[in-house]
Amino acid sequence: MFKKIQSLFLGKALKTTELTSEKYSIVWGLPVLSSDAISSVAYACEEILMVLIPALQIAAYKPLGYVALAITVLLSILIFSYRQTIDCYPNGGGSYIVATDNLGKTPGLIAAASLTIDYVLTVAVSTCAGTAAITSAFPSLLPYKVIITVALISLLALGNLRGMKDSAKLFGIPTYLFILSILIMILTGIFKVLVLGQTPEAAVQLTEPMQDLTIVLFLRAFSAGCTALTGVEAVSDGIPNFKEPSQKNAKIVLGLLAGIVFVIFGGVSYLATMYQAVPFQDRTVVAQIAIQIFGQHSIMFYVVQATTAVILVMAANTAFADLPLLLSYLARDGYIARQFSSRGKRLSFSNGIVLLFLISSGLVIVVGANSHHLIPLYSVGVFISFTLSQFGMFKRWFRTKEGNWKHKALINGLGGTVTAITCVIIAVNKFFDGAWIIILCIPFLVLVMTRIKRHYEKVRENLKVDKEPSELIFKQKMPNHIIVPLQTINKSFIKSLNYSLVIGDSIEVYHVSTDEEQTKKLVEKYNKLGIDISLVIEQAPYRNVNETLINYVDKKQGELNKCEMLTIVMPQFTIYKWWYKILHNQTSMFLRQSFKKRRNVAVVTIPYIIHE
Repeated sequence: MFKKIQSLFLGKALKTTELTSEKYSIVWGLPVLSSDAISSVAYACEEILMVLIPALQIAAYKPLGYVALAITVLLSILIFSYRQTIDCYPNGGGSYIVATDNLGKTPGLIAAASLTIDYVLTVAVSTCAGTAAITSAFPSLLPYKVIITVALISLLALGNLRGMKDSAKLFGIPTYLFILSILIMILTGIFKVLVLGQTPEAAVQLTEPMQDLTIVLFLRAFSAGCTALTGVEAVSDGIPNFKEPSQKNAKIVLGLLAGIVFVIFGGVSYLATMYQAVPFQDRTVVAQIAIQIFGQHSIMFYVVQATTAVILVMAANTAFADLPLLLSYLARDGYIARQFSSRGKRLSFSNGIVLLFLISSGLVIVVGANSHHLIPLYSVGVFISFTLSQFGMFKRWFRTKEGNWKHKALINGLGGTVTAITCVIIAVNKFFDGAWIIILCIPFLVLVMTRIKRHYEKVRENLKVDKEPSELIFKQKMPNHIIVPLQTINKSFIKSLNYSLVIGDSIEVYHVSTDEEQTKKLVEKYNKLGIDISLVIEQAPYRNVNETLINYVDKKQGELNKCEMLTIVMPQFTIYKWWYKILHNQTSMFLRQSFKKRRNVAVVTIPYIIHE
């Protein structure tokens, strides 16, 4: 039944050889890997105004243009820099691979930790913002925003578990609809004011400035608006997800992404200035602009709100596309659990998708689906990864001196310097708003990944064959001493005893006695089996059965000669319905865990199926 349900929701399993057909073309790669950056325009302008309006009131809109221009310039620098990253690292991996290759393991792990946090926040922030767009159109849904947000994350996870091709088709079209609807809104809004001469009516009458624009206020607004740049790295991270020629296709998508973000972010910022939009708790800036341009109950208003909600949710899809790939690189290098490097039924990195779903859903529940609580945490991590990637490339050019390396080093050096300064600005301005949490989380994740790596190295060292392999193989059959624990004589015990007779001839049946009368009856039944195997009985006056058995095994282990083995054959019930398992003690499970820690001791579990 479970397999049928799984096939219904996820589709049939795909062969490994079908991976090539699952990769993105330019048409489908653009919406999947660029939706985060494209969607940021829906709330980046709002975040800038939330800083400027309380201080500057009616005078806030002129600085808005300057802040938008500064962010656009920074975007251009990043785009040029990441084009070079795509050229040099065709297998993807983004900041983690670049920083590790050029700056060392620790900077690489810092980049990976920063990106991991950023991707989790991308899912949480984007889906919360998508829910905000929905509730702006339908305020009656506000009490259910947490449920709506978690449902949206679930839909994204399910779509990505179906594989890259299906998720691209499922989530790609809404991204193009958003781009089209916002372009229509920008052109219509500008046409009405500049050509038709209409005068917009502000939603709120703002007062005269309460203070002058200061450099500190400008930098605070700039740091708030830098959320528009999140997701730029996704294309260089996900190069392996593109069809061949993957590098060329990735660079085309990166260029298209830059053009779209420039037009839409600049256009929405200009409209916000023109129509004097003011951020509200229950209505977004984009919603206010759409109402003034199209009317509150017009079809286009609902189209804009619907496509905005969808693109904000699709932004989270960028994280679902890239984070599992990043985790697969980390797992391959031994910094996280190996399971994250395995592809699922539909050739997606399903373990990474499930992990992202669980963490982001939990985060949404904690903050009550309010994106404004998460945005202060948002940009620090991504700009740390930007900086490490750019300085990594800068060092690479000086190390390799390939081609026109001085020109390329200048671009990456400038990119690294600008992003480093921006990172400091964001960290300082948002430190007490929550950025300190990210600053603590990044070294913690690096420490965890380092400890995991150390564990894997210890395991590898213990398992490594450091002699001639033939020297480790027994040249003659060695004695196998077998102990079969006996609690009561039943079919399960007899099955275990029969198995013991197959694998060895030095067999003991061992019983721990806690009741003399019960033991006498057990001995009588045992004698009726008609076998020539000694029954060892040991008293346990304190009823510590497990401890007594473990001590006996330790004693027998100490009597072993070199290369001899001691095998414990454990009978165990197998019950189909899990809820019945709580009716039986878990003795065999506890004993297995104890015996696993002892050398030269093997544990064989003999299941006996209990039919209903």
